[in-house]
Amino acid sequence: MFIKICGMTNVEDALLAAGLGADAVGFIFAPSSRQVTPGRVRSIIERLPANVLTVGVFRNEAQDRVVDITRRTGIRAVQLHGNESPEETAWINERVPSVIRAVPAGSRAMIEHEAFGKVRFLIDAPQPGSGETFDWNILRDNPIDRDFILAGGLTPDNVVEAIETVRPWGVDVASGVEKRPGIKDATKLNQFIINARSVESVPANRELADEWDDPIF
Repeated sequence: MFIKICGMTNVEDALLAAGLGADAVGFIFAPSSRQVTPGRVRSIIERLPANVLTVGVFRNEAQDRVVDITRRTGIRAVQLHGNESPEETAWINERVPSVIRAVPAGSRAMIEHEAFGKVRFLIDAPQPGSGETFDWNILRDNPIDRDFILAGGLTPDNVVEAIETVRPWGVDVASGVEKRPGIKDATKLNQFIINARSVESVPANRELADEWDDPIF
């Protein structure tokens, strides 16, 4: 089970997540209570182990600025969390190491996901970044034929049920493991990772993985 801890604002929390076994940490560049500057992200990344995937989260940002921040900070994946079109997504994907396209559950973008090409998908609540759960049956009624990361209101208490219900390739959490916005709770973070790892993971879509040939994912 791929585990991403998002909303990092300081090196202590990022190192804690890495030490507890998280596969990825996310930094939010979009307007948010967890928003961070490129300079801070660069300084945090310099302290992280090389095997931890670093992800920058953007929402409706200018394409060239997304690429510029990626190069300046050294993040290894870009998460597009706005209304980016398939064409915009493809343009960015050609210029950064990897792209995660975040879409609301049940949205047109989710249903028509094939239009976005070979990018990893993240399925979030209808109000992305709200920290609220959604009806997971949406994903059972509207399955997508690619590996995806599940987000939206996940916590140590519900992550097992979420994985067993939806069978995602990975999970993403921010507010569910915090003391307050931007500051992680060590106990919640540890329990989330333990609980997520306790569920038998879903086999990756080998055909898609082989087509990608992407060492990051």
